[in-house]
Amino acid sequence: MSKIPILLNYVSKRGISLTAPREGKRNFRKFVIPNKRGSRIHKNQQISENRQLEVDHRGVRAVGYTLDGKFVTVPEMIPELIVPDLKDFRLKPYVSYKSPDVIQSEFTAQQLFDAVYSKKIVLDYKAGKLDAEGNSIEPSEEEKLNPDEAVAKAKRTGSDIF
Repeated sequence: MSKIPILLNYVSKRGISLTAPREGKRNFRKFVIPNKRGSRIHKNQQISENRQLEVDHRGVRAVGYTLDGKFVTVPEMIPELIVPDLKDFRLKPYVSYKSPDVIQSEFTAQQLFDAVYSKKIVLDYKAGKLDAEGNSIEPSEEEKLNPDEAVAKAKRTGSDIF
């Protein structure tokens, strides 16, 4: 008989346990979680009382820069939340599940033309403000734009294209 070598694959796995070995109590001191417990006031009190406190800056952008070992705060780098005043706003801040579904067809180019230009064309025609080619004698600001300017205006911040 020939001998067949037996190969054993042993995969070691690490496990982590949140319980301490005695009386089922949890020992959370063995897990270092920086900057996750306590308010900013509590942390400032700990710093002022000369306690050791690690400050973790992961995921937070600095609001200044260091110059000759001193931190210089730049007011423009401090984030500012601008929230509108909704005191007399008539809509509620949620949408009820009982509200009906809104089904709307795609907004076509013809519908866009009718919504923006058709009324002015009819008014210019009735007032006799069209030239021999059918162009308006007194064009509006939108009619004066060339295609590149119109695309740039549509891509500006605040347009409803996005």
